[in-house]
Amino acid sequence: MLKQFLFIGLYLIAIVLANIFVGIFGTIAVIPVGFCLVGLDITTRDTLHELWKTKRWLKMGLLIAFGSLISWLLNRDVAQIALASFVAFTVSAILDTLVYTKLYKRYYLIKVNGSNLFSSFSDSVLFISIAFGAFMPLLIFEQFMAKFIGGILWSLLLKKTFIEKSKKVTA
Repeated sequence: MLKQFLFIGLYLIAIVLANIFVGIFGTIAVIPVGFCLVGLDITTRDTLHELWKTKRWLKMGLLIAFGSLISWLLNRDVAQIALASFVAFTVSAILDTLVYTKLYKRYYLIKVNGSNLFSSFSDSVLFISIAFGAFMPLLIFEQFMAKFIGGILWSLLLKKTFIEKSKKVTA
């Protein structure tokens, strides 16, 4: 139960900070935010999928909506960013879940990063296009790479600190 709350907290803090930073600083923040914060989100999302099992669809939908709502409540000037985040995270979460489910019996790093590859791309295309009202191929590609590489690094860190330790405790 504590692990679940920890990952929910990580997810919400990362998405709210990501939305606010991009809302305040604009396109200049997209790459570092994608690397540090969105990479964390797409990786924690997979851990939450495993923890929630069959109820993951509803819970993840509520978590995405709640993160966008908190962002907007904290800073009304980020409304467009919060909307873009909501749409992009919803679509990418569906895609992520479908790919993750196909890779479910694979090694942790393969299923997490395999699903992150697809969700990072769809999230980048939708987020940039909606948040800034234009299709910007170079920025989309850069953000996609930042999210995907950030997700790989977060998956290594989370595996080392949370996943492996919880297996040792239960073993």
